[in-house]
Amino acid sequence: MRTIFSNIKGDRAIWAVVALLALFSFLPVYSASSNLAYLYADGNTIKFLLKHFAHLLLGFAILYGVHRIPYNYFKGLSIIALPVVVILLLITLSQGNTIAGANASRWIRVPFVGVSFQTSTLAAVVLMTYVARYLSKIKGKEITFKETLLPLWLPVFLVLALILPANFSTTAILFAMVSVLMFIGGYPIKYLGIIFMAGIIGLGVFYGFAKVSGIDSLSVKVQTWENRVKNFLDNEDTEADYQIEKAKIAIASGGLTGLGPGKSVQKNFLPQSSSDFIYAIIVEEFGMGGGLFLLLLYLLLLFRLVIVVHKSDSPFGKLLVIGVGLPIIFQALINMGVAVELFPVTGQTLPLISSGGTSIWMTCLAMGMVLSVSAKREVQIKEAEEENPLDILSETI
Repeated sequence: MRTIFSNIKGDRAIWAVVALLALFSFLPVYSASSNLAYLYADGNTIKFLLKHFAHLLLGFAILYGVHRIPYNYFKGLSIIALPVVVILLLITLSQGNTIAGANASRWIRVPFVGVSFQTSTLAAVVLMTYVARYLSKIKGKEITFKETLLPLWLPVFLVLALILPANFSTTAILFAMVSVLMFIGGYPIKYLGIIFMAGIIGLGVFYGFAKVSGIDSLSVKVQTWENRVKNFLDNEDTEADYQIEKAKIAIASGGLTGLGPGKSVQKNFLPQSSSDFIYAIIVEEFGMGGGLFLLLLYLLLLFRLVIVVHKSDSPFGKLLVIGVGLPIIFQALINMGVAVELFPVTGQTLPLISSGGTSIWMTCLAMGMVLSVSAKREVQIKEAEEENPLDILSETI
């Protein structure tokens, strides 16, 4: 154990925030899972707690292993992983799983292990890394829109098109994050405008096709999107608005100090109380103070990501941190925003807090990449100190 801690590199504040989020997650997950334990199991909540612990344990193993890899290796790995991800998405989509008649092909089951894996989350990390690699490659060069179509936009739209039928919210967030990374990476704004319009047209074509195709799974899915947006805009009390209403009741019940750990009432009525709507349970049990504390942790993580970006002297390193780190903060804010009805229901989990293995593992994978960039900077500083410590001292002063 001492050897492991001595080999931990990178930004210590990021390590601390990630560890705090993981430790804090045990309380709300254990509390919220009691509903699942009595509805779908034998009432034993310890099994859910141990499962969450196993997910976090594997996640931190991924985090530790990835942060030891030199981040430049991720350039080549993204090229290799992208076609693998496309194949996995095709397999996932071809399963044709439905829930209440809607397309729900988001997971594949890993052979021999019996573990379900959400392929879109892996696709998001790989795609953002691939885009960061491409932008760093063309940094400072004059490019035309035509030159970027095949190597850049074809993979992006292929991945988005494969995720869209089963998960619109993930597709929209991923498209937004790719656009932000493009903008920060210096991709011409006029070309981004063309891509934005192409994305809107593509979504419109898919919407029209789903309406007229007669494919039940697609039409039901599109109807679900319509209902969520309509309920959000109309603010009506309907059956489809049930989750939001229960989340707001939980938040209102929590008040300033909360009901106390494990004393949530709405966890017994709120669907997805241990995943998509876990923030509402946290506020109900720990009050506004607990909710703000969690928000501050994510904002502190965002601040440290900015520090790592600022300190990195490599274009790829900077873009990689933005590409895989920023979506984590964005996802957390969306999850919290949904609970307080700032956004329509999206189905996005709270990173490192919600139960669910795939979300935890991919968040740890992304954080490992960020810490790899940070660790490289530490090595450079250490080598420079050994060569000429006076220069480092003068820079510090």
